[in-house]
Amino acid sequence: MSETSVDKTSLPYRPCVGIMLANRDGHVFVGQRIDSKEGDAWQMPQGGIDKGESAEEAALRELDEETGVAAFMVDIIARSANEHLYDLPDPLIGKLWGGKYRGQAQRWFLVRFKGRDEDINIATHHPEFDAWRWVEADRLVDLIVPFKRPVYREVVQEFRHLL
Repeated sequence: MSETSVDKTSLPYRPCVGIMLANRDGHVFVGQRIDSKEGDAWQMPQGGIDKGESAEEAALRELDEETGVAAFMVDIIARSANEHLYDLPDPLIGKLWGGKYRGQAQRWFLVRFKGRDEDINIATHHPEFDAWRWVEADRLVDLIVPFKRPVYREVVQEFRHLL
């Protein structure tokens, strides 16, 4: 192993949440990442759990920070039974999150959006998305970067019957 390479197996997973925001029609919010060089990198809202914060609190905070959808605009329908893990691709190890993590351990929440499309505002204080749309849950996996697809497949399978 060279001096610049990182043994990712020695790194922990970053505690994180993911939010499947579903509208009344059972379609799911996806945003196109603003920082993607590939151009077509879509994902559901997600983010780290801050110290002293519960997973539910983090999910509602991240949803607001990334989409402008406040807690009063949603009902939490379900929480994933288990954490879902993914590893970053090797070229990203050491570059994201200060090089402290190998990937993420995500607790997912299914939330029902009670607002209107006009209530969604991705032009937030620190924007993460430059476009968004509603998609059928079964189309999600095809839109996501390859290293996150197994997690998305598991989340869709776990929540599909509740959409």
